[in-house]
Amino acid sequence: MTEGNFVDYIKIYASSGKGGRGSAHLHREKYIAKGGPDGGDGGRGGHVIIRGDKNMWTLFHLKFKRHFRAEHGGDGSASRSTGHDGSDVIIPVPLGTIIRDADTDQVLFEVVEDGQDIILLEGGKGGRGNWHFKSSTNQTPRYAQPGIDGQEGWYRIELKILADVGLVGFPNAGKSTLLSVITAAKPKIADYAFTTLKPNLGIVEYRNHQSFVMADIPGIIKGAAEGKGLGHHFLRHIERNSTLLFLIPADSDDIQKEYEILLNELRKHNPELLDKQRLLAISKSDMLDDELKEEIKQDLPKGIDTLFISSVAQLGLMELKDKLWSMLN
Repeated sequence: MTEGNFVDYIKIYASSGKGGRGSAHLHREKYIAKGGPDGGDGGRGGHVIIRGDKNMWTLFHLKFKRHFRAEHGGDGSASRSTGHDGSDVIIPVPLGTIIRDADTDQVLFEVVEDGQDIILLEGGKGGRGNWHFKSSTNQTPRYAQPGIDGQEGWYRIELKILADVGLVGFPNAGKSTLLSVITAAKPKIADYAFTTLKPNLGIVEYRNHQSFVMADIPGIIKGAAEGKGLGHHFLRHIERNSTLLFLIPADSDDIQKEYEILLNELRKHNPELLDKQRLLAISKSDMLDDELKEEIKQDLPKGIDTLFISSVAQLGLMELKDKLWSMLN
């Protein structure tokens, strides 16, 4: 899937169906002079339903269809016949999707389970037929209820990727290379900033046929939380990750400073992100000898476990998997 096909934010208009009208029919049949009221009820209007689908991971299918209208309910008829219910409209979305009211920005609900159905808009109830209103003092009511109108509105659908481990780092820190080496994912890799323009997911195979999901989040830069670069657009995906793997290259001028900048951007976006488990990996470590490693260890950030790895030279990757697995479990 290309970068242009990854869509994680969309605005849609939805309207549920109107309920059908009740019937005011009076029974007419040969040899029955006064059959009385027998008008049936109107059918229910169709619902607009959001459904979780584990096989989807983007909102691209909503990019060119943004208006959803459920069918109106059918009108009641003679012999107490109820009108048909309007057909529901089902909107499939990936797991990790949240739905907001576009006017108030209020989060209405989130979809986190496969097959989970949530009614976004209920269809209007059908009106009752005139046979409901007959009584000893009103034996031939010639009126029935109209159907109740459906609901409508604009809604924002946002995707937050569900992954066990989220990769956090500056552009060209080696996140995409790491993902391509330890998973079957094929992210775009090149020697320039902002190579990755969309989050990439990969399944990391572990011992005894076990696995966990890793997400490569596009590079964050200083000021990302205020809208600089691409990071601000993708920071919300980190909210769903249970463990954050910070990646800083061995040739960085100041590893501790880079780590603090990344941590500060997460804090400004959402302070709760700092409550997640964190692990620091020094990438591109194949260029270091033992003496340089010992020198770098003196200036590493305090309070976080650190590993030296190299995706290209396949150094420290099994140790990294072991550490991540123990943190996840």
